[in-house]
Amino acid sequence: MNKVLILCTGNSCRSQIAEGLISNFFPEMEVYSAGTKPEKVNPYAVKAMAEMGIDISNNVSNHADEYAHIDFDYVFTVCDNAKEICPIYPKAKQLIHNSFSDPADATGTEQEQLKVYVAVRDELAAYFKSFFDNESK
Repeated sequence: MNKVLILCTGNSCRSQIAEGLISNFFPEMEVYSAGTKPEKVNPYAVKAMAEMGIDISNNVSNHADEYAHIDFDYVFTVCDNAKEICPIYPKAKQLIHNSFSDPADATGTEQEQLKVYVAVRDELAAYFKSFFDNESK
């Protein structure tokens, strides 16, 4: 079973969405998410995931240091800030960086903001599906 860690700054949006997506698409994987400065899980991230039938409403934000003892197969950073200041995971087999827009920067009406979260969710979904589908070949 592959162990996967997704890191971003707040562990409130992108990493939470990615954790939910990977857990749903690849249930055989053990998936964690964390942040360098954890914040409460963003309600728009919860709504964006609920639109596709994935419930992350009970997720909590964790600090990246909490997982330093785990031997991960993959550690992904999904924002530039996390890549710069994330803890070292010397036991990780692969460290991978791909920056995604921060949906927490969205402004406007609730619908306009949710649209941004859905767009980032869809980018994350396409990226991780492609990545893990190619890894399994």
